[in-house]
Amino acid sequence: MQGGTAATQDVFIEHVGIPILSAIRPAVKALQDLNMHRKVQLIVSGGIRNGADVAKAMALGADAVAIGTAAMVALGDNDPHFEAEYQKLGSTAGAYDDWHEGRDPAGITTQDPELSSRLDPVAAGRRLANYLKVMALEAQTIARACGKSSLHNLEPEDLVALTIEASAMAQVPLAGTTWIPGSSF
Repeated sequence: MQGGTAATQDVFIEHVGIPILSAIRPAVKALQDLNMHRKVQLIVSGGIRNGADVAKAMALGADAVAIGTAAMVALGDNDPHFEAEYQKLGSTAGAYDDWHEGRDPAGITTQDPELSSRLDPVAAGRRLANYLKVMALEAQTIARACGKSSLHNLEPEDLVALTIEASAMAQVPLAGTTWIPGSSF
């Protein structure tokens, strides 16, 4: 539900899928029930934006994460420099997600030679590499703050939720309690 280019039908966007963090624990349970947990890699994608998102996904049981939109932005998409052109497309810098149409003003998701010439692949590669390094450092910092020597050692017990809704969806205790909504007291 959280990820993707929104390049699909509205009915799919609005009625298929669930928030990514709430999908991980049931996916892990399903793999465990099939005796396939850790034999089949659970790679989580959709709405992963920063190291905290990575750490949460890993703590809930993901083996790895994949990113899409965040990488596009790191490459230079939605750059305010192209605001006027985004507005001509009926969008705005920071909100453009119609990459499938091939009219991306930043020149990243297009076959149009004029638009694609705007992308400096060396500079874009550097921005993406920097973003990935920072994301990894953030996730590692969170793991260390939890007393873990590795991101892969994070567990659901390392997490708490700040809202009842998040607690119920991610199946982790509400902060300051041991209570998980929907579980017995």
